[in-house]
Amino acid sequence: MTRARPGQTVQPGFSLVGKTALVTGARRGIGAAIAAGFAAAGADLILMARDAALEDTLEAIKLNGGGEAQVITADFADPAAVEAAGAAVVAAQAATGRAIDILVNNAGTIRRAPAAETTAADWQYVIDVNLNSTWALTRSIGTAMVERGAGKIITIASLLSFQGGITVPAYTASKHAVAGLTKALANEWGSSGVQVNAIAPGYISTDNTTDLRADAEREAAIRDRIPAGRWGRPEDLVGAAVFLASASSDYVNGHVLAVDGGWLAR
Repeated sequence: MTRARPGQTVQPGFSLVGKTALVTGARRGIGAAIAAGFAAAGADLILMARDAALEDTLEAIKLNGGGEAQVITADFADPAAVEAAGAAVVAAQAATGRAIDILVNNAGTIRRAPAAETTAADWQYVIDVNLNSTWALTRSIGTAMVERGAGKIITIASLLSFQGGITVPAYTASKHAVAGLTKALANEWGSSGVQVNAIAPGYISTDNTTDLRADAEREAAIRDRIPAGRWGRPEDLVGAAVFLASASSDYVNGHVLAVDGGWLAR
């Protein structure tokens, strides 16, 4: 029996026992939920965040029967620093005879303003965090996976990987690019035993959607369009993440999986 929440077991095909997963942006929200879900499935965790204040996530990992959990810091607005941090992690793991088996690119940001009012600084910041640092870390970790002949890479995309949105031009551009990068890397690395996929969350109750949920009219309009009749929770993404990180998804590659309560089907 693998580690799991009380009263639960993990089906063998979904077990992450013996695997090490690096999850970015793991301090709260989607990243924290995925980290806890991976712990329940048996994985050891390396958490990469802008600062080391991850006490809540570490506690959730313990409550889910988690094993080791390391914390490393990196400024995702600095892609070169993120790439260096990734290379250091690969080297540290290799020195102990281990590797990064799973990479979850979750760190992201959003800045809301009409396109005509979006500053060059805001545009660059969002692109650096959401796209350039994702690319830098994926290249660093993914290259080692290709050399080893195995690995799982999951990037958190968005509904705005498919749609245009309103007043978020940099975010939309970055999330379209993330979906394209997922497919491009799947094409190159699939034959080496590395699966590269993405999850596109719907409207989830996180810090990034605080302003939307605080606007009563906009919140109601969004919720009314969701067939599930509610906003998503970070925990709603855990099953998809465990699936894409496990052996059960070995023949799934280059896919952007929407977890949106039915939004895109509306």
